[in-house]
Amino acid sequence: MLTIHAADLLLPGPGRRPVVGGAVLVRDGVLAAVGPYDELTAQHPAARVRRWPGLLTPGLVQPHGSHLLERAYHPDPREADEFGTEPLTGTALNGVEMSDTRWGASARRGVQRMLAHGTVAVVGPLTRPAVTDAVQRSGIRLLGHTPAAEPGPPASLDPLARRRTVAEAFAAPALDTANRPADFAVFDAPDDAILLGVGAACCVVTVLGGRMVHRRR
Repeated sequence: MLTIHAADLLLPGPGRRPVVGGAVLVRDGVLAAVGPYDELTAQHPAARVRRWPGLLTPGLVQPHGSHLLERAYHPDPREADEFGTEPLTGTALNGVEMSDTRWGASARRGVQRMLAHGTVAVVGPLTRPAVTDAVQRSGIRLLGHTPAAEPGPPASLDPLARRRTVAEAFAAPALDTANRPADFAVFDAPDDAILLGVGAACCVVTVLGGRMVHRRR
């Protein structure tokens, strides 16, 4: 099945020219074409079309995967009265009895929060099998074998935090690369400067291998 995802502005990747009214064509989990929406729909009239508001970009890389998934506990919503809703780190973890099962469940919730920020890849390493399994099952790519530098302030779920440009967070390669997996995200922002200011929490949809794995309600 062919699917066209279109947005107000498309950023194919670093060094590429933005495409106003741009779109991507997904075939069998791969990006088959990138260009103006009108051109793609004319060339593929039978394709299913999904139109999104805002900015379509390559998915983002989360540089602090190990910090956010193996050194932080993401509470179950049913534990909100006891632990709150934000990740627990440092000494706050002392009161939580962490088993492999609990680390795995926490990682699954953490992964969902990452997907809601347009994340398609995380930097490792990950050393807990339950956490690695949660990441692999999600479809998020695991990058590298060197831990990210200590983040200083608490590691943020927002891959754009403390970035100088949005492009610094883009997962390679660019969207117009031949046979590139259909991993991308759409953000409710008119351009990259505003996206950098408001952050990746404005993610509208995240796509991995052509599958919508997050869609804002």
